[in-house]
Amino acid sequence: MHIAPYDNRNKPIVDVDDALVPLNYFNIVKLTRGQAFEYSVPGYETCIVPATGTVDVSVEGEAFAALGTRGVDVWDGEPEGVYVPTGATARMVCVSDAAEVFVAGAKYDKVLSPFAVRADELDKVQYGSDDTKTHRKIKHILGQKQHDKVGRLLVSELYTVGKGGWSGFPSHKHDTDRLPDETRHDETYNFRFRPNHGTGVQMLQREDGKPGDAYHIVDGSTICLDKGYHPCAVLPGYEMYYFTILGGLSQRSLVQYFQPSHADQLETIPGIKDMIAKFK
Repeated sequence: MHIAPYDNRNKPIVDVDDALVPLNYFNIVKLTRGQAFEYSVPGYETCIVPATGTVDVSVEGEAFAALGTRGVDVWDGEPEGVYVPTGATARMVCVSDAAEVFVAGAKYDKVLSPFAVRADELDKVQYGSDDTKTHRKIKHILGQKQHDKVGRLLVSELYTVGKGGWSGFPSHKHDTDRLPDETRHDETYNFRFRPNHGTGVQMLQREDGKPGDAYHIVDGSTICLDKGYHPCAVLPGYEMYYFTILGGLSQRSLVQYFQPSHADQLETIPGIKDMIAKFK
């Protein structure tokens, strides 16, 4: 499902028990200097990630000061995040001129402890190549390094490197729990482009060998993925970013099932197997 950009007025774009991706939660909060926003999401663990600007965050009285290092856009520095336990009350206060803040969530019933992930604690991966049109950079905010501190939530930022190219290829899915071959993980994206009038396409193919759907994505588009193979691409001359939320049904580690008709492409893309190992 494609959700076109709109002014959500700090209300969830993907709310709890969403009909399509019930394992995900997503909100975008926009604040100006001195403004505050408070939330609690029963049944979901969440992560606060400033897309731009800086906020002071408190979680049940525990303070995390000056979260966020970026200025004008998501290319302007490294991400940071604060993990918010299931159902905990979190409060953010904008301490820059303005801030746009992503709140990512996954369904989880246990209560863990809050913590911050600073820019020097990210788990970074870069793979693919310009020749294969698959050059991609991933910055895991809640990734492998936080494996023992988080329930079912994976949060990352993905960048399509260079001017144009494919992301999420070879085509894969993760809609069915059938270990060791695949896990059920609902997924939600929010896209940005540089320059911001750039656009791209999100493909969704339900069955191998049969026609699927395609969605025209623009700056601010949200995509919710419940099932199917789902590569995406950006037009030549533009760069693409997408904020990625994964929520697992039975475990946190993601096991992707690669589309049989394209699985041989795994051998052509430099570094992709290291990338696959990081979604844990």
